[in-house]
Amino acid sequence: MLKGVNDSLDDAKLLVKLLKGIPAKINLIPFNPWPGTAYQCSDWEQIEKFSEYIFNAGYSSPVRTPRGRDILAACGQLKSETEKLSARERQALRAMAMTD
Repeated sequence: MLKGVNDSLDDAKLLVKLLKGIPAKINLIPFNPWPGTAYQCSDWEQIEKFSEYIFNAGYSSPVRTPRGRDILAACGQLKSETEKLSARERQALRAMAMTD
């Protein structure tokens, strides 16, 4: 979920409208920030509001546990990029992520 991009109640309403009549489960995945990105993860309160709206509309909407933040990974990138980096480079990236 991207703060200010796809996390508003209007976005949730549009999603429910799009899925009307279609059985679905909506997995909500908080964004993993990384140095240099213009995006931010949605606030936890906003994710909960979004999830609650979807759930009240009749859809399962679990919030997925973010994974890969320790290696600055996005979905599907849990190892590939950091395996190419040395231990020192990975440590520097982690330190940068914690200061942002």
